[in-house]
Amino acid sequence: MEYASTKAVEAASELIKQAKIPVILAGNGVVRQNASEMLTEFVNTLHIPVINTMMAKGVVPMDNPYSLWTIGIPQKDYANKIFEVADLVIGVGYDMVEYAPLKWNVRPDTKIIHIACKPADVNKRYQPNVELVGDISNSLRKILKITSREVEPDFALKLKAMMEKEQAEMAADASYPMKPARILADVRKVMGKKDIVLSDVGAHKMWIARHYHCYEPNTCLISNGFASMGFSVPGAICAKMLYPERKVLAICGDGGFLMNNQELETAVREKIPFVTLIWEDNAYGLIKWKEQEQFGDSCYVNFTNPDFEMFAESMHCKGYTIHSADELIPTLEEAFAQNVPAVVVVKVDYSENMRLSQHLKEIMNE
Repeated sequence: MEYASTKAVEAASELIKQAKIPVILAGNGVVRQNASEMLTEFVNTLHIPVINTMMAKGVVPMDNPYSLWTIGIPQKDYANKIFEVADLVIGVGYDMVEYAPLKWNVRPDTKIIHIACKPADVNKRYQPNVELVGDISNSLRKILKITSREVEPDFALKLKAMMEKEQAEMAADASYPMKPARILADVRKVMGKKDIVLSDVGAHKMWIARHYHCYEPNTCLISNGFASMGFSVPGAICAKMLYPERKVLAICGDGGFLMNNQELETAVREKIPFVTLIWEDNAYGLIKWKEQEQFGDSCYVNFTNPDFEMFAESMHCKGYTIHSADELIPTLEEAFAQNVPAVVVVKVDYSENMRLSQHLKEIMNE
């Protein structure tokens, strides 16, 4: 294993000591190198707020006061406000394919520290002042030995309080079809800290990135990068085979489910019980959202669906249909109690998509 040089460690330490508003951007490299525990200690000791990419959910627990959750949806969000004022960005295990520097680096004078197992890729918006190439945990530990910071990140903590308040209010909506934030709040109540959610690709992925927060890495797996639809059901089969003692939930849209639904036969045949939660909107929701943002209307994205509950039963699975918001939690709990794969269908109110887009424009202009 390669280790960062002493010179690089000392240079990084000096930048951190000098920084007034530092922020950590944590990527999937932290997960791959099992550096979550060391990163959490680093964050807590130096009082530096941390934002993770979609593929690094849970690297710092969601209830850690310095965790500002996830960045990566197409729209600018609360987390982007940190980057607007930050004078130092510490990329830890960050790969720019997860979230392009163009999307977050808006200040040409922002200093950057790159901590990863590989050197940074060439990008005009990601030009590290210092690179610590090697084992991530070792690099963070070495920096900690010679660095101290006592200043609390007041701006970040105020943002976190605003985010918590807003998401709690959104999660309280009891209407049906269900609002995305309410669905995910209920899912979080059903899933344990070590249980695994697999997100397919679609509009729901944006909501999962924004509203489903994790306590541990590898407990929310999101198909990002190439972002392949149809990932969640076969991914859930693999996850349940690896961790049979955990609850495994595949969350997908109706479009994504229809791309690989035949894999339920594999799960039944191999006796692999997990739950699939389908968000039904009769459309390719993410494409529709983007078309509405760009053109004010959408076309060629709507389609019809089979009766998913009947479809599940025909595949020798257990099928459920949600008819009110209050039904989701008890239905999920019953579905997880089955010894065969289960499919739960909930109609989703995606009018929330454009409401969110408008809201984010407003907060970014404040």
